[in-house]
Amino acid sequence: MSKSQNTFNKKELEDKKKKKKQEKQQKMEERKSNADKRKSMDDMIAYVDEYGNITSVPPDPTKRSKVNAEDIQVGISRKGDTDVAEEGRRGTVTFFNTSKGYGFIKDSKTQESIFVHINGLLNPIKENDKVTFETEMGQKGPMAVRVKLIN
Repeated sequence: MSKSQNTFNKKELEDKKKKKKQEKQQKMEERKSNADKRKSMDDMIAYVDEYGNITSVPPDPTKRSKVNAEDIQVGISRKGDTDVAEEGRRGTVTFFNTSKGYGFIKDSKTQESIFVHINGLLNPIKENDKVTFETEMGQKGPMAVRVKLIN
């Protein structure tokens, strides 16, 4: 008598394929049987009440409030009064390296250290000079521009 051509590994793979096929068939039958039990679109809709909570009850149409499209702000609100206040700030140069072309100014009101580049200078400056300046946002934070010496 001769040995069978099927090895253990081949039998195992065939068994796995049969098992997967059976599982797939079962899932398909379950879906068919549950097809009539699915929810309607009305059952799946959720509503948000005036407090932001999700409910299944639609909102009362008598409690609606009218909103003008012009009143809705999209994005960041612009700075109004703060830009005017920041113009003409005063400070003292705490560090300035002329060979590298940058330094720092300490704001006299907020004691904040603000970066200054040589391109933002109107007059040449050195350490301990009193200056007036304006700030703009640079890549890494506030940056002093239009820096002038105070006589």
